[in-house]
Amino acid sequence: MIHKAWVLITLLFFQPASVTADPVNHTVHKGPVSATVTAKPSDLLIGDTVTLELHVIADKDVELLMPQFGEALERFSILDFTTDEQIDSENRTRIVQIYELQPLRSGKQSIPPIMIEFVDHRDGQQPTPTGMDAYEILTPTVVFEVKSVLPNNLDAELNPQLDHLPQLVTRQSGDWIWPFAGCTTLAFITVASCLWLRTRRRAQQRSSYEIALDRMQGLLDRPRNSPEQIDTFFVELSAIIRQYLETRFDLRAPELTTEEFLIAMSRSPDLDSEHQPLLRDFLRRADLVKFANFVPNSTDIDNSVSSARRFLDDTRESQPQEASPSSQSGTTRSKEAAHV
Repeated sequence: MIHKAWVLITLLFFQPASVTADPVNHTVHKGPVSATVTAKPSDLLIGDTVTLELHVIADKDVELLMPQFGEALERFSILDFTTDEQIDSENRTRIVQIYELQPLRSGKQSIPPIMIEFVDHRDGQQPTPTGMDAYEILTPTVVFEVKSVLPNNLDAELNPQLDHLPQLVTRQSGDWIWPFAGCTTLAFITVASCLWLRTRRRAQQRSSYEIALDRMQGLLDRPRNSPEQIDTFFVELSAIIRQYLETRFDLRAPELTTEEFLIAMSRSPDLDSEHQPLLRDFLRRADLVKFANFVPNSTDIDNSVSSARRFLDDTRESQPQEASPSSQSGTTRSKEAAHV
């Protein structure tokens, strides 16, 4: 008991203060657009938060298409988000996005590149690249360190679970009426909610499938030569599948860890047993790349893409009005899909 009290006092009062290291700052330019990404502090303790700022400046008559909320940040908890847009004295557009993030583990952390798109409406300029909807600019990868607050020689002592507590209150024979009425009401609300959600899923199904297909096609068109590009590829591929599951099956996938999501997935009546192992293997392969520094080869990448595409095709509910070959072939990612 004395040992436990000493450990608690050590953690509460004698842990080192958060390191106020210089922020990590990177700037990249492409044509009339410049983007600066900043993370501060660059060295912090587990439990601290890191502020991520994205500053984008575009010349006059250049339309900016900012990334959607939380894009490329699936490995962090998002505590706060603010955005601001202004026109400066030189008629340039300035947009700022600020995230307050909390890392979920200690050790070296990295924020993958964030993509900003733009359309050039200036006189004499080509608005978009040939065959594409917009120009693209990627910020560099941001790397920082998260330190643990526990001493390296601290022994973790686990206590056995407590025995079952005795029942303190014995209900009277007539007290069952109110719980029964409450359960009946709850069951009615549950059934009504399920019917409403099923109707909503059917209304959203077409857009969910096509948005996921378009985003995947746009992702496949980007290079995957370096380990950083492969890491970004798996982060975005995992996000595409998770967001598809959220809109298609009403599973809150982006808010859960992989293990929590797999548990929720196993309880979903809408996912067949043959789809669950396929999705489980895909998500765990993606986690190996995102969190374990695993560098897959081309065969591993092709298998992951095939698994994701097969899952999308198999879970798409067949409807006569959706049987259009063009809707299944996959097109260049549209700006609407980038802002869903």
